[in-house]
Amino acid sequence: MNIFEAVLLGAVEGLTEFLPISSTGHLTILEKLLGYSIDDPDITAFTAIIQTGAVLATAFYLRHDIARIVPAFFRGLFDKGRRDNADYRFAWSVILGSIPVAIIGLLFKDQIETTLRSLWFVGGALIAFSGVMWFADRAATQQRHEADVTWKDTLVIGTAQALALIPGISRSGATMSAGLLRDFDRVTVTRLSFFLSIPALFAAGVLQIADEHENIATGVGWPATIVATLVSGVVGYTAVAWLLKFVARHTYTVFIVYRVALGTLVLVLVGTGTIEAT
Repeated sequence: MNIFEAVLLGAVEGLTEFLPISSTGHLTILEKLLGYSIDDPDITAFTAIIQTGAVLATAFYLRHDIARIVPAFFRGLFDKGRRDNADYRFAWSVILGSIPVAIIGLLFKDQIETTLRSLWFVGGALIAFSGVMWFADRAATQQRHEADVTWKDTLVIGTAQALALIPGISRSGATMSAGLLRDFDRVTVTRLSFFLSIPALFAAGVLQIADEHENIATGVGWPATIVATLVSGVVGYTAVAWLLKFVARHTYTVFIVYRVALGTLVLVLVGTGTIEAT
């Protein structure tokens, strides 16, 4: 992979990771258009690894929250009297909410990296899950806020996050929709989506580095992978800041319309043989 392609893919990852439009779906489509075999081990590993750039950008954006939550968590672990602290409970909620995606990701790793990478699945998921987002966006009462988050909420939202292992569904779209259906406001579900992304995506990236470092070296190449990761971080930070401001004032309609349009285009291109599904 040349540096121009790495920068392009990194920018797309950073821009789409936290928008409810599926970063993996976008990367899969773009990788195919660039001529790559999208189910090759080095390409699937590359796609997961460069997400760590966006994750680190999120952690930096939330650094003040993390600097408060992490110490509260460890204080609560060793001091029973501090376990009523809201930050301690929130930390446990994020941990528990991250478990479902880890279990499902490990159990279905082979299918996720091969069968589900087909553009038939990507296009179909983009369209189908738009209906879920539309319903959640309109059914939510938004009467609950971040202080009301419990471990049961994050467990439900974390289970929904596992749906995003199917390219095209969108991790942020799944978590935001689940949060809305739990009656949280849009800013709260967006922030929850950010927090839940950190352990899930960072762990996925590290696992791919450990398992596929040789395939990366002989395939895509580590220079391109590192460049794409850095670019995704820079662009991802901007996307995080913009999204929180956007959802405070708008519904998800613009994302839903975009998803349906892109999914339809993908299915038409694959159905007419213009591009291959894998």
